[in-house]
Amino acid sequence: MSDVTTVYGNRYMAIMHRGGGRARAALAVVGLIAAAACGRSSSQETPAEAPAPPRAVLGPQDVAVAERADLTAGVVLTGSLQPYKIVQVKAQVAGTVRGVRVDRGTAVTRGQVMATIEADGVQSEAVAAKANLALAQQKLDAARTLYDAGAMSAIDYRTAQAAVEAAQAEAARAEEAARRSTITAPITGVVSNREVDGGEAVGVDAVLFTVVNSDTLELAGQIPVEQAAGVRVGAPVAFTLNAAPGRELSGRVARIDPVADPLTRQVGVYVQLANRKGAIIGGQFASGRIVGERVRNAVVVPEAAVRGAGDSTHVLVIAGDQVQRRAVTVGTRDQATARVAIVHGLKAGERVIITPSVQLTPGTKVTLAGDQQAAAGETVRTSTNGDGGGR
Repeated sequence: MSDVTTVYGNRYMAIMHRGGGRARAALAVVGLIAAAACGRSSSQETPAEAPAPPRAVLGPQDVAVAERADLTAGVVLTGSLQPYKIVQVKAQVAGTVRGVRVDRGTAVTRGQVMATIEADGVQSEAVAAKANLALAQQKLDAARTLYDAGAMSAIDYRTAQAAVEAAQAEAARAEEAARRSTITAPITGVVSNREVDGGEAVGVDAVLFTVVNSDTLELAGQIPVEQAAGVRVGAPVAFTLNAAPGRELSGRVARIDPVADPLTRQVGVYVQLANRKGAIIGGQFASGRIVGERVRNAVVVPEAAVRGAGDSTHVLVIAGDQVQRRAVTVGTRDQATARVAIVHGLKAGERVIITPSVQLTPGTKVTLAGDQQAAAGETVRTSTNGDGGGR
């Protein structure tokens, strides 16, 4: 503005020197031009006030406070508890089922007869094979006598021996077929299913019964290959049943698949629970928590607070009234409680955002719903006290 004043001031002095009405008119014009120029210069020198940045409002469900606590690493498997031993009893010969002696729920011992199959020609073949073996043995005895007396050649004698061996093999085959027509329990347990009735015709490999042994129950599940590295055979497992909430049973890791599924990158894990008294019925829905490493007095946050992966693992921290992106190092994870230990990058008492859908950039100002309500209440109380003082 000083440059403009100088220019128009000089003109003013020249006009006044010449004098007259024309001078006064020109002076008025110069004044208006100077005022306009000053206005433009002033507006250029004074910037407009920037709008206030937006402020996000978060509720209690969006924020958690990091705290110190003991944490136990644990992988959780869920599914149905099934008897470890389940055997399907199939027909090994074709024929008609006779004499069914068991039904669903019948307790059986190994080798106990459950039914028989009347197989066409099986028994008669066994009888004929035995008779043929007896005849071949008689011929061999006679041949031995002649051979010892020198009245039979060695070739004829060996032929008689071969005939006996062939008859023995045939008799064994026929006897095995006859034995297979008798259906016996393959294990000690309970019949869980019966597929046939007496008089029903069956073919080879037809399923007749299912026998289970529930002394040991098993839960099979899949876990990520990254977690499988920390699981070992024999590790303790804490079982909980939906049918008995609050009750915890102890088991162990029985087997781990040696190779991960190439498509899902999951590893099969099998955990078992002893059930010798049969108190637990197979088929119940259960959760098995594989107990791993235990850390004490760790800084713990909900797993939902951790974002990113690998080198970009971070949390969103509320520092004062602003959002900060804080890189963190993650430690032990407890899948059962959905919590994770933070080894580096966070202190107990700091507030973190735990809602995955809340995506705030660093520097964004935030207000917690509870703080907003408290501030509003304080404003109301102050206004009320002011009115009271006036009266």
